[in-house]
Amino acid sequence: MDQASTLRQIVNHKKATDPDFAPDQGRMRVIAITSGKGGVGKTNIVLNLCMALSQRGRRVFLLDADMGLANVDVLLGLTPRYTLEHVLKGQKGINDIILTGPHGIRLLPSSSGMSELSELSFEQQMHLFQLLSQINEQIDYLFIDTGAGVSSNVLRFNASANEIIVVASPEPTSITDAYALMKLLSIKYHIREFNLVANSVQNDQEGLGVFNRLNAACRQFLQVGLTFLGSVPFDQNIRKAVRQQRAVFDLYPHSPAGKSIARLAVTLEETRPAAPARAPLGAPSGAESGPDSPQLSRSFWDRLLHWKKA
Repeated sequence: MDQASTLRQIVNHKKATDPDFAPDQGRMRVIAITSGKGGVGKTNIVLNLCMALSQRGRRVFLLDADMGLANVDVLLGLTPRYTLEHVLKGQKGINDIILTGPHGIRLLPSSSGMSELSELSFEQQMHLFQLLSQINEQIDYLFIDTGAGVSSNVLRFNASANEIIVVASPEPTSITDAYALMKLLSIKYHIREFNLVANSVQNDQEGLGVFNRLNAACRQFLQVGLTFLGSVPFDQNIRKAVRQQRAVFDLYPHSPAGKSIARLAVTLEETRPAAPARAPLGAPSGAESGPDSPQLSRSFWDRLLHWKKA
């Protein structure tokens, strides 16, 4: 069966199991949280952001897509009995592995130390998206916590999302690697809009400086847009929370980091793009991608119809 037929089946299944499903409504926001360099606090950001949004009454799912090196469950002190490994092997259904975390967030745990999961094939990743469409709960936000770097796994998970949030620290290596990641995504998958969160900054001015450096390079060399969502300060409470296997938003909500996360949640709620500013995945360079283009993908499930091997 060809890829196009497989992807049509994904959407048809979603329509069959959810009578109210309509891709163009954009009811579910699918957001990838990513970074060019490891160790910049990406997973901590997404975990706390999920809690802040859940506290605001949103139904939030978090997919730990750092295949082979998953650690969301570790940060929360959870011990999942089943993970995505069991789902991909056909031993469990997607609804069998869902965990409930603090503030009611829902987690889809992955495996750690499984080298075969660190590089999913195109077909395996498509199978995973098909399984995700079978979740029998309503979702406002689906966050995809990708691995760091520029592997094919990371690039494809980012390209599947409606929105991408890049996490970078003030370190020159982090800024350079964040730019490299956005460059690859813009060239290979024609992505034209990114969001940035500056983490571990001394103050808001330093966070804005990280954004300005990346934004100038993106506009000059990549012709892509970069939106600054905000910054999270360096805060010893984050380290304390990690050692207790708790989220800082849960344990120290009034700390500088906790307050910054709350502001990020408000900003994200107010920042809702009308449609992803990109061409269909796998489209050739120069493909139509304007707001009036009939080829423009307008939602997560709709965009799966346009998946092709790059």
